[in-house]
Amino acid sequence: MYKILVRPFLFLLNAERAHYFTFSLVHFLARIGFSGIFRKLYLIEDKRLEREVFGIKFKNPVGLAAGFDKDAKLFNEFSDFGFGFVEIGTLTPKPQAGNPKKRLFRLKSDQAIINRMGFNNKGVFDAVERLEKEHRVLIGGNIGKNKITPNDKAIKDYLICFDALFDHVDYFAVNVSSPNTPGLRELQNKEPLMALLKELKKENLKCLERNGGKVKPILLKIAPDLTEAQLLDIIEIVRLTEIDGIIATNTTIERNNLKSAMIYTEEKGGLSGKPLKDKSTAVIRFLAEKSNNAFPIIAVGGIHSAEDALEKLAAGASLVQLYTGFIYEGPSLVKRINKAILKQL
Repeated sequence: MYKILVRPFLFLLNAERAHYFTFSLVHFLARIGFSGIFRKLYLIEDKRLEREVFGIKFKNPVGLAAGFDKDAKLFNEFSDFGFGFVEIGTLTPKPQAGNPKKRLFRLKSDQAIINRMGFNNKGVFDAVERLEKEHRVLIGGNIGKNKITPNDKAIKDYLICFDALFDHVDYFAVNVSSPNTPGLRELQNKEPLMALLKELKKENLKCLERNGGKVKPILLKIAPDLTEAQLLDIIEIVRLTEIDGIIATNTTIERNNLKSAMIYTEEKGGLSGKPLKDKSTAVIRFLAEKSNNAFPIIAVGGIHSAEDALEKLAAGASLVQLYTGFIYEGPSLVKRINKAILKQL
């Protein structure tokens, strides 16, 4: 139904406009009682799907990736589509408009998207107001820095977001890998990354009493464009800082073997979707093998089918996340993945 009726209409709209229209539609349908219908259509509840990862029990291993619900507006509603967890953000301390429009482009021939959104969000404190309501789903908090904040002051931005979200999310994702904030990826270099993660670990310990004596898991979201030497550095950083895991991967700046017209493929920004699948899987497999599965990995990048998700899990991932595949395939993709996992079991 999604591919026949819903997607053709959405794809008539500008990509960003379609995103906001979808949000309004999901919100409206939930308010008039469709949540139960969506749960009946898409939600699979089975104890065999449960996963305990970095000390948290997930109802199922399929999550909604960051970037979809940036401002934490519909996390409960998206859980009705069968997701086991929802990652909000990327959130920054101050509100920011992001990059000038147009900044979101569909590459239909490649089943891909290019975005240069630039961390557009209304700020972490605005999101906290909505996160104070009851959660029906586990929530990850993806945090970043404001564009105007220089890299030598970036730690303060991450600490502000961490402290504001601590009482309201189940884990943290530290985003230093978006290609759409100038200079951000420089924070993936070993020295600045070590400094940032160490400060977040210290802040985590300071917040212990607020969480009944428990720290919150901290994960690092990395780019797919790192060299093998850089990936080995990442493994060493995880070991030294004792953070809880990796999210692999963010969008890529590469444009190899695309079928879509050059008018789209030459747009600046991060590429997501099917062309990212193999690159992301290779990063996951490298991290898992070279670390001897020393830490959990959340896989994201190019998952458009149940088989894609199983491939990521076989490569060493503990959980998977959807974004572009959710746009192209619709909510039935979540159900198909969970059914495939049960069938494999």
